[in-house]
Amino acid sequence: MKLGNIAAFYIKTMPWGLFNSIRGFSHVDIGHLDEILAFYRERERRFQMDIDPVGNNAETLRHLAGKGLHQTGFQSVLYGLPREERPALAPSITVQSIENETDFDVYAGIHCVGAGMSLDDKHHFVNNNIGLLNRPGWRLLLARWNEVPAAVGVMHIHEGTASLALAATLPEYRGRGLQTALLQWRLYEAHRAGCDLVAGQASFGSSSQHNMERLGMSLAWTRALWGPI
Repeated sequence: MKLGNIAAFYIKTMPWGLFNSIRGFSHVDIGHLDEILAFYRERERRFQMDIDPVGNNAETLRHLAGKGLHQTGFQSVLYGLPREERPALAPSITVQSIENETDFDVYAGIHCVGAGMSLDDKHHFVNNNIGLLNRPGWRLLLARWNEVPAAVGVMHIHEGTASLALAATLPEYRGRGLQTALLQWRLYEAHRAGCDLVAGQASFGSSSQHNMERLGMSLAWTRALWGPI
């Protein structure tokens, strides 16, 4: 749904607020808010609203609170440059492209569990993302720890910009450098694709943000996340 500067996303097969989001909202779009809220209410769907510091003010936030919304967290937006050097990975880590449905099924399971969902919901992740397999512009990567599938990372390339779209690691394999390896590999792939900019997002102060900063990425701004009470 598109209204003014707002893009409201609804994914029928993904019932979580993380995947049903409102982007581009600013003070000038307050007049569209009731219609946007009705859009999700009619579908009985929770949502996440991104509130950027530019274009919003205290009046905007009071208006959101008056509509039954509240802040749920902060998210960092980072940027950096591609890396020319091919990553030298630890001997226990290998990274491969996901190019067939068998590997994609493994990817979906890691994505699901790594995002804090039950493995019983894996079919939602398969059905919603299978269209990205071998689609131009998308790079899906699988990282293994001693040959065991353990982490995934996704990147989208468009007009010279590489977007770090997703990262997930199985809980039992966290803290072993898998996401750093996937970041290094994507920065290298961005260079090979001729990109001149890399952008990514992470929960504010999270290990994901710190991993990006350790690889030379910088904080561009922090946005607030809002949702229904």
